[in-house]
Amino acid sequence: MSASELLRHKIDIVALAMIFAVAIFLRLPWQAFSNGAPLHSLAALHPAPAYNGLGMDEGLYREYVNAVIRDGIGSYPELIQGYAEAQKEKEGSILPPTRFLYIFAAYSWHSLFGTEALNALRQVAAFFSVLTLALATLFVARLRGPSWAVGMAALMAFAPTQLHVSQHALVDGFFAFWALLSLWLLWENLRAPRNWRWLAAYVVALAFLVLTKENSFFVWVALVAVIVVNRWLQFGTLTREVIVATVLGPLLGVVILIFLAGGISPLVHLYQLSVGKNLHLEYAILTGDGPWSRYLVDLLLVSPIILILAVGRVFQLNRLLKEEWFMAIFIAASYLVMCNVKYGMNLRYANIWDMPLRFLALGQIVALGSLAKQQYRAVVIAIALALIAAIEFRQYVIMTIQYPLYELATDLLMRALHILKYSLHP
Repeated sequence: MSASELLRHKIDIVALAMIFAVAIFLRLPWQAFSNGAPLHSLAALHPAPAYNGLGMDEGLYREYVNAVIRDGIGSYPELIQGYAEAQKEKEGSILPPTRFLYIFAAYSWHSLFGTEALNALRQVAAFFSVLTLALATLFVARLRGPSWAVGMAALMAFAPTQLHVSQHALVDGFFAFWALLSLWLLWENLRAPRNWRWLAAYVVALAFLVLTKENSFFVWVALVAVIVVNRWLQFGTLTREVIVATVLGPLLGVVILIFLAGGISPLVHLYQLSVGKNLHLEYAILTGDGPWSRYLVDLLLVSPIILILAVGRVFQLNRLLKEEWFMAIFIAASYLVMCNVKYGMNLRYANIWDMPLRFLALGQIVALGSLAKQQYRAVVIAIALALIAAIEFRQYVIMTIQYPLYELATDLLMRALHILKYSLHP
C-alpha cells in the first residue's frame, strides 16, 4: 500500500468512527436521557422526539412481551388463541403476535438487562437501527470499497425514517434490518455460488424475515424478481442451491410459526381474522390509502434530495452498473406490490428502501463529483455528502422535534413541514 493509499485508508477509518459515534448517539432511545438516567447530563444535546406517548401498536407489543415474560415462550399458542378471541370482538384489525422475532428479541433484552417490556422494545428498535447502519456500510464496502462505505454511512446515519423508528417501539426498523440482510446475502450468493456459509446465512435471514412480520411477502417477491432479472443483467451465477434456499428460508419461518401457533389451523384462522378485518379498520382507511405514487409523494416530503438523486441515477443506468441495477430492481419490484395493498400504505414500511435509495443517490453524487477536477473531486463529494446529511437531519428535527410527529401519514408530514396549516374541511 502506497503512502497516499495508507493516508486515505486512515482518513476513511477516522471518518467512519466519527459518523458511527454521532449516529449511535442520535439513535439512543430518548428514555435514556430521562431524569436519573446515566446519560441525563447529555439530554440537552439529544434530539429527543416531541411525541413521547404510547402508540396503539406499541401498547400491543408491550402486552405480548409481558405475556411471554409472565407465562414463558411455551405459552405462545395460548397467546395466539387469545389474540384470535379478542380479534373476533373487534370491528377492525389489530397487529397479531405472529411478529414473533421482535417480541422474542424484546423478551431476551428484558431477560438480559431486566428492562421492562416497553423500554425493552424501544431499545431493541434502537439497537437494530444501529445494526442496519453497520450492515448498510458493510454491504457497500463489499460492493464498491471503503470510500463508498463512508459515503453510505454518512447518508444512512442521518436518514429521517431510520432515526424515527429508532425512537419508538415499532417493528419496521427491526424488519428493515432482516430485509437488508436478505438482500445482501442474495448478492453474496450470486457472487460466490455454492458457498455453504452464505447459503446457510441466507436461509436463516429469510426465515427470520417471516418470523418478524407476517406480510414479508413483498420482500420475497422483490428478491425473486432480482433472481429472475439476473438472467439478463448477470449480477452473478444463479445456482439451484440459491433457488432452493430462496424457497426453503420462508418455509422454515412458516413451519416455526405453525409450531408457535399450535398447528396449521390456528395460524390460518389468525391470518383470516387479521387480513379480513384490516379492510374495516377506520385508521387504516383514513391514512393507508392513495394512488400508486403515494410512496413517492411521502419520500419526496421526507427525503427530497435523496429521492431526486436516486431517480436521476436510475435514468443513467447502463448494463455495466450492475450494483445500481440490483438495488433498482429490488425497489421497483417491492414497490409494485406495496403500492397495491388496499389501505396498507405507510412510509414506515418503506424503511426497507432506505439503503438502496441512498446507494443510488450516492452513485449520482459521485457521478456529479467526477465533473470536478481530479484534485478536487474527493473534497467536492465530501462537502456534498455533509450538506445532504445536514439537510436530512434538519428534516428529522422539523418533523419529530418541532412537530410531534409519530405516524408517518401524508397529511401529518405535510403539516409538520408547514405545507398544510389549517383544515380544509367545513
